[in-house]
Amino acid sequence: MGKVLIVDDAKFLRMTIARAISKAGHEVIGEAQTGEEAVQLYKNLKPDLVFMDITMPDMDGIEAVKHIKKDFPDAKIIMCSAMGQHKMVLEAIEAGARDFIVKPFEESRIIEAIDKHIS
Repeated sequence: MGKVLIVDDAKFLRMTIARAISKAGHEVIGEAQTGEEAVQLYKNLKPDLVFMDITMPDMDGIEAVKHIKKDFPDAKIIMCSAMGQHKMVLEAIEAGARDFIVKPFEESRIIEAIDKHIS
Protein backbone atom coordinates (compact mmCIF):
# COMPACT_ATOMS: atom_id res chain seq x y z
CA MET A 1 0.00 0.00 0.00
CA GLY A 2 1.45 3.34 -1.06
CA LYS A 3 1.21 6.69 0.70
CA VAL A 4 0.05 9.50 -1.60
CA LEU A 5 0.07 13.30 -1.32
CA ILE A 6 -2.52 15.20 -3.39
CA VAL A 7 -1.82 18.80 -4.43
CA ASP A 8 -4.53 20.82 -6.19
CA ASP A 9 -6.20 24.12 -5.39
CA ALA A 10 -9.61 22.65 -6.31
CA LYS A 11 -11.18 20.65 -3.48
CA PHE A 12 -13.41 18.72 -5.90
CA LEU A 13 -10.37 17.44 -7.82
CA ARG A 14 -8.57 16.47 -4.60
CA MET A 15 -11.67 14.49 -3.61
CA THR A 16 -11.85 12.80 -7.03
CA ILE A 17 -8.19 11.77 -6.89
CA ALA A 18 -8.51 10.64 -3.26
CA ARG A 19 -11.45 8.39 -4.14
CA ALA A 20 -9.44 6.70 -6.93
CA ILE A 21 -6.43 6.28 -4.64
CA SER A 22 -8.57 4.58 -2.00
CA LYS A 23 -10.16 2.29 -4.60
CA ALA A 24 -6.67 1.27 -5.72
CA GLY A 25 -5.88 0.25 -2.14
CA HIS A 26 -3.53 3.11 -1.30
CA GLU A 27 -3.65 5.78 1.39
CA VAL A 28 -3.95 9.56 1.05
CA ILE A 29 -1.60 10.89 3.74
CA GLY A 30 -1.99 14.57 2.97
CA GLU A 31 -3.55 17.26 0.80
CA ALA A 32 -2.22 20.68 -0.18
CA GLN A 33 -3.76 23.62 -2.04
CA THR A 34 -0.55 25.40 -3.10
CA GLY A 35 2.95 24.54 -4.23
CA GLU A 36 4.40 25.96 -1.02
CA GLU A 37 2.18 23.69 1.08
CA ALA A 38 3.19 20.75 -1.13
CA VAL A 39 6.90 21.30 -0.51
CA GLN A 40 6.37 21.49 3.26
CA LEU A 41 4.10 18.45 3.37
CA TYR A 42 6.49 16.44 1.23
CA LYS A 43 9.34 17.16 3.66
CA ASN A 44 7.16 16.20 6.65
CA LEU A 45 5.31 13.19 5.23
CA LYS A 46 7.73 11.75 2.63
CA PRO A 47 4.98 10.16 0.51
CA ASP A 48 5.58 7.38 -2.01
CA LEU A 49 3.82 9.38 -4.73
CA VAL A 50 2.52 12.92 -5.34
CA PHE A 51 -0.31 14.03 -7.63
CA MET A 52 0.47 17.70 -8.39
CA ASP A 53 -1.58 20.28 -10.26
CA ILE A 54 0.38 22.72 -12.42
CA THR A 55 -1.64 25.92 -11.99
CA MET A 56 -1.99 26.98 -8.35
CA PRO A 57 -1.69 30.16 -6.29
CA ASP A 58 1.55 31.15 -4.49
CA MET A 59 3.87 28.61 -6.13
CA ASP A 60 2.89 26.64 -9.23
CA GLY A 61 3.37 22.91 -9.58
CA ILE A 62 6.48 23.19 -11.74
CA GLU A 63 8.31 25.26 -9.11
CA ALA A 64 7.12 22.88 -6.39
CA VAL A 65 8.51 19.91 -8.36
CA LYS A 66 11.87 21.66 -8.66
CA HIS A 67 11.98 22.35 -4.91
CA ILE A 68 11.01 18.80 -3.98
CA LYS A 69 13.38 17.14 -6.46
CA LYS A 70 16.29 19.31 -5.24
CA ASP A 71 16.04 17.80 -1.75
CA PHE A 72 14.49 14.45 -2.71
CA PRO A 73 15.79 13.40 -6.15
CA ASP A 74 13.91 10.08 -6.03
CA ALA A 75 10.52 11.74 -5.46
CA LYS A 76 7.77 10.30 -7.66
CA ILE A 77 5.52 13.10 -8.88
CA ILE A 78 2.66 12.87 -11.35
CA MET A 79 1.48 16.17 -12.81
CA CYS A 80 -2.16 16.97 -13.47
CA SER A 81 -2.86 19.53 -16.17
CA ALA A 82 -5.76 20.93 -18.13
CA MET A 83 -6.02 20.43 -21.86
CA GLY A 84 -3.92 22.92 -23.79
CA GLN A 85 -1.07 23.08 -21.26
CA HIS A 86 1.29 20.94 -23.33
CA LYS A 87 4.23 23.34 -22.92
CA MET A 88 3.78 23.36 -19.15
CA VAL A 89 3.60 19.56 -19.05
CA LEU A 90 6.92 19.39 -20.88
CA GLU A 91 8.42 21.84 -18.37
CA ALA A 92 7.15 19.68 -15.52
CA ILE A 93 8.71 16.54 -17.00
CA GLU A 94 11.99 18.40 -17.49
CA ALA A 95 11.79 19.53 -13.85
CA GLY A 96 11.54 15.90 -12.75
CA ALA A 97 7.89 14.82 -12.87
CA ARG A 98 7.52 11.15 -13.78
CA ASP A 99 4.17 11.27 -15.56
CA PHE A 100 1.17 13.47 -16.29
CA ILE A 101 -2.58 13.14 -16.41
CA VAL A 102 -4.74 15.49 -18.46
CA LYS A 103 -7.86 16.95 -16.82
CA PRO A 104 -10.66 16.11 -16.88
CA PHE A 105 -9.39 12.65 -16.12
CA GLU A 106 -10.92 9.22 -15.80
CA GLU A 107 -10.59 7.38 -12.51
CA SER A 108 -9.03 4.46 -14.40
CA ARG A 109 -6.20 6.72 -15.60
CA ILE A 110 -5.43 7.77 -12.01
CA ILE A 111 -5.32 4.14 -10.89
CA GLU A 112 -3.14 3.21 -13.87
CA ALA A 113 -0.65 5.95 -12.97
CA ILE A 114 -0.55 4.86 -9.32
CA ASP A 115 0.05 1.22 -10.27
CA LYS A 116 2.78 2.24 -12.70
CA HIS A 117 4.74 4.27 -10.15
CA ILE A 118 4.06 2.45 -6.87
CA SER A 119 5.09 -1.18 -7.00
